[in-house]
Amino acid sequence: MLDGVVLITGVMAAGKSTVAQALAERLPKAAHVRGDLFRRMIVSGREEYVPGTDGEGESQLRLRYRLSAATADAYAAAGFTAVVQDVVLGEELPAYVGLIRTRPLHVVVLAPAPAAVAAREAGRAKTGYGAWTVEDLDHGLRMRTPRIGLWLDSSALTVGETVDAIIAGRERSRVV
Repeated sequence: MLDGVVLITGVMAAGKSTVAQALAERLPKAAHVRGDLFRRMIVSGREEYVPGTDGEGESQLRLRYRLSAATADAYAAAGFTAVVQDVVLGEELPAYVGLIRTRPLHVVVLAPAPAAVAAREAGRAKTGYGAWTVEDLDHGLRMRTPRIGLWLDSSALTVGETVDAIIAGRERSRVV
């Protein structure tokens, strides 16, 4: 079974939240750490990250990553498997791996096809895409994100099948 910390990442609407919750529910003792919660905790002065820009939005994104990594480590130290879910792409992925102190650390990258992501996005109540397009973010995922951990094309998988694939691929997902 999975233990330590499991990071589930991918583009917006890839299924990260749903899969992370389902995985945590399947484990005997687990916590679901939602990265976006740390962004939403900023009540005033929040600046959204805009691709290609530096500044406060990027600083707040990195703060969010540090907070979720520290929270995951705290849950793991208390005996829980910490299932972290957030959009961590490009060179931020190995940087995030470096933030986690708990061993083992598993990385799962959900990489459904852009058409599947667009269909999922259209069916959601919340909107994740604004400054990005599905195709732009998918391109960043596939071309600029290092191939570490377990990459899953979950386009045709149910949530349960995706969780099964993560559990079955736990050795391939282990990065440290």
